[in-house]
Amino acid sequence: MKWLLLLMPIAAALEHFAPGRPLLTFAVAALAIIPLCALMARATGSLAARLGAGVGGLLNATFGNAAEFIIAFAALRGGLYDMVKASLAGTIIGNILLVTGVAMFVGGLGRKEQLYNATAVRSLATMLTLGVIALILPAAFHASAPPGARENIGPISNWIAVILLATYAANVLFTLVTNKELFTGGGHGDDGHGHGHEAEWAPKKAALVLGAVTLGIVWMSEILVAAVEPAAASLGLTDLFAGVFVLAVLGGAAEQATAIVAARHDRMDLSLSIALGSSVQLALMVAPLLVLLSYVVGPHPMDLVFRPGLVFSIMFAVLICGQLTSDGRSHWLRGVQLLAVYLILAVVFYFVPDAAG
Repeated sequence: MKWLLLLMPIAAALEHFAPGRPLLTFAVAALAIIPLCALMARATGSLAARLGAGVGGLLNATFGNAAEFIIAFAALRGGLYDMVKASLAGTIIGNILLVTGVAMFVGGLGRKEQLYNATAVRSLATMLTLGVIALILPAAFHASAPPGARENIGPISNWIAVILLATYAANVLFTLVTNKELFTGGGHGDDGHGHGHEAEWAPKKAALVLGAVTLGIVWMSEILVAAVEPAAASLGLTDLFAGVFVLAVLGGAAEQATAIVAARHDRMDLSLSIALGSSVQLALMVAPLLVLLSYVVGPHPMDLVFRPGLVFSIMFAVLICGQLTSDGRSHWLRGVQLLAVYLILAVVFYFVPDAAG
């Protein structure tokens, strides 16, 4: 698929010289991301083989979310706070339901079941639950508080943002330093130390490729963001649906590809570490960081009040994912169940444009 890399300059040319063809620009940029995601999957797999599934998943989530963060940062500067929140919520939902669902389904084909480290996954599920709590409470306060008290939503959001960032820092310390043995793998096909698969590239080469590919994905993602609204309008899609189910899926394409490839190669520890770890990072680091940065770069401060429909959708995603991943085993039917929830949400958002309101 490397020849698809030639589409990168074509997408850039279309953006500058054919602004009246957003659908074509969108399609070309989306295709150009495919080989970049494949390269990211190979680089992350090589690092995970040397460093363990926990570290590999964290690196992939960080580099993969770089595109999401830069996209959201650009929207933040423009004051497009609803788009920022919809994109973040959509990516969290997509990682939990779509990516994990496809990974379990693809990984389970031809296999009776796959094994992974249940302790590590339960830790990620708990962090996701914490993120849901942090999103529910501001929304509940905003909906139930008298009008005069709603001015306090700013300080509430700021303090919650600080608490979430501190908690995420503690989670990284727990994962990489104090309890790193819990996140080295140990599932089927692994030797218990994260070395069940040979590294394809040396760590230095893998890190360089990962950095270069991330820049390419950020470049293509920015083109996608610029084209997504007019392209969605030409297809009859609402901005909310485009943000939650189109932009979010494309913005997280890097993590999705890597997680699915890892699952197909029977590396569910790495796959779930990427899919769920990315959502944890978005909820506990990216979202609160954007709240604090809005005081510096935004036209006015952004709060943590997400639309109720978005909050409930994240909550449902976390609940079913926590149930299906708690025992350290997966098979293709569990993937179908997660995908069914994702499709149900997509149907509701498509036919009821105000479903998130």
